[in-house]
Amino acid sequence: MYAIAQRNAQNPRTLCISLTTGLCLGVTSTSRPLSNKPSEPSFRRRWFIYLRNCYGNSTCWTPQFSLPTLPWAENALDPVISANTISFHYGKHHKTYVDNLNKFAAGTEFADMPLEKIVNATAGKVDKTSIFNNAAQAWNHTFYWRCLRPKGGGEPPASLKQKIEAAFGSVDACKKEFSATASAEFGSGWAWLVMDGNTLRIVKTNNAETPITQALKPLLAIDVWEHAYYLDYQNRRVDHVNAVIEKLLNWEFAAQNAV
Repeated sequence: MYAIAQRNAQNPRTLCISLTTGLCLGVTSTSRPLSNKPSEPSFRRRWFIYLRNCYGNSTCWTPQFSLPTLPWAENALDPVISANTISFHYGKHHKTYVDNLNKFAAGTEFADMPLEKIVNATAGKVDKTSIFNNAAQAWNHTFYWRCLRPKGGGEPPASLKQKIEAAFGSVDACKKEFSATASAEFGSGWAWLVMDGNTLRIVKTNNAETPITQALKPLLAIDVWEHAYYLDYQNRRVDHVNAVIEKLLNWEFAAQNAV
């Protein structure tokens, strides 16, 4: 194992330690206070000693949040969503949100919080925007993957179908509103089927925003950030959205959430 330590210019007591795994961890010293301008060799030496002692020690700090396993193989959603898109969307974008959350939350009150609690605790707080954006996107994507399944679409289970018909008139009307809402989102964002009390609604959120901060219970989500579809559909967002609704939506997962 080796590490490259670099001083954080905004916090002289923090190092960015790049491990051989490629993960950059923000680690803050808890040892004796450093002078404003500690000598660089001494500063780095203390952290290399820390790493040497920490390596293999389970009591040392480790990332709180990890990338969850996909509920299906990367090629399982072909041809609606290609394995190439999933490899970038999940393996690059989702992973980056998780890695950034670990970096930004390290040494803060959020380091040991459950993900959903972090999202709610940081929502709307300008000074916590970086933590919120990455926590919310980590939560949104983890939820989103479970909203999709191979050979999905079709009719929802009877218990959910009854709720849909009560709210929208028919399953087809619900699908049309879901598609229109997702397609109309300007820029990056999400479309959601949610429960608002005992009533079903379809809403959209911008960027990393999520219904869980609005006292709404998500049942399904469609990601309309460009990285979710551009490799397969380019600018044809509507085609992507309709294909997801008709062929991939996991209505069984939605029914479980509606209980």
